[in-house]
Amino acid sequence: MDNLMLVCHYEQHESHCMSCILKNLHTCLVSSVIINLNVSFRRTQSLHGPSPVTTFGPKACMLQNPHAVMHIQDPASQRLTWNKPPKSVLVIKKIRDATLLQPFKELCIFLTEVKNMIVYVEKKVLEDPAISGDENFGAITKKFCTFREDLDDISNRVDFIICLGGDGTLLYASSLFQESVPPVMAFHLGSLGFLTPFKFDTYQSQVTQIIEGNAAIVLRSRLKVRVLKENWEKKARVDEKGIILTNGDIENSRKVVQYQVLNEVVVDRGPSSYLSNVDLFLDGHLITTVQGDGVIVSTPTGSTAYAVAAGASMIHPNVPAIMITPICPHSLSFRPIVVPAGVELKIMLSRDARNTAWVSFDGRKRQEICHGDSITITTSCFPVPSICFRDPVNDWFESLAQCLHWNVRKKQNYLSSEDEEF
Repeated sequence: MDNLMLVCHYEQHESHCMSCILKNLHTCLVSSVIINLNVSFRRTQSLHGPSPVTTFGPKACMLQNPHAVMHIQDPASQRLTWNKPPKSVLVIKKIRDATLLQPFKELCIFLTEVKNMIVYVEKKVLEDPAISGDENFGAITKKFCTFREDLDDISNRVDFIICLGGDGTLLYASSLFQESVPPVMAFHLGSLGFLTPFKFDTYQSQVTQIIEGNAAIVLRSRLKVRVLKENWEKKARVDEKGIILTNGDIENSRKVVQYQVLNEVVVDRGPSSYLSNVDLFLDGHLITTVQGDGVIVSTPTGSTAYAVAAGASMIHPNVPAIMITPICPHSLSFRPIVVPAGVELKIMLSRDARNTAWVSFDGRKRQEICHGDSITITTSCFPVPSICFRDPVNDWFESLAQCLHWNVRKKQNYLSSEDEEF
């Protein structure tokens, strides 16, 4: 029975005692089965998050671990493997950063000339005069495949991604893929570098290891966000002569937009001087009203970003959770909370709100939220497979120490026996 996985979501019933249940379960001898007891029990919503998709792009997947229980496994056992050898790579470079020109050119030459890879580059990167005006590098750029954000779909063309820059390049890479994300290798060439564990000095050997499938990965969960906006518009009337009449009926049309968010969803008061006043629902139930500068809904990856600056705890990326952090709440008892990854959150303007609110997704796509609009948030089943320098645990604590200087202080002096007498 050690390998028996049971999912038993039920409510107690007077006519079914625990001994009867155990007697029935004892007859199940097949390992790795899921049993649903619904004889007199009503199934309730699972508190577990969705099992993440373990295929990334057209050729990459995560090495299966036979000892995994459900979708939770030892972070050190998460290894990258390829179904087929990778042939294409997307190189993301921070725009308008002169310090990245030389590393970008060296990497692209190595990938095309040495590794015979198909290199995808965003079109606006090649429009940089420092690149387009380089005649020696021009022969290499002719081999590139280009794309434009929000216009070209490259989700099934790229085998893995290399980011050159800071944490923002990884966030940008995530935004390009609204479903399955190829493995991401991020080089630390920016300012903070909490999410970029690789140094560029030894890029050739490190990239070669990734192509050979010799790497650990951490699955960074994302938030699936659905924004529903009630667009109230005047429906103009036209008379027989074709003249548009100003007075018209009010027509309600709904607009729904979805986003995949790696760090956080931020709802704030925008330019208004009033407190934001938004209602927060969990699985359809009103749990609180946020009165303050706003609220942050973040992933474990985002817990070390805006959320930690607002007083939240730092959560390892492997923890299946969603964090809710108020921004300057007008309450001394409103502390950040962590909820299970499988719940559904909804944020709406309160009926008594004096002003509208504004929302942004990983610092982008900022837009106004009015009365009647809603923001629905849950854990996405499409994580970002971030390639580790060592492993998920060591990389995370290394980033805490090096980037955030976590628990750094001068050590207390040793107390000798002579000092103890005093």
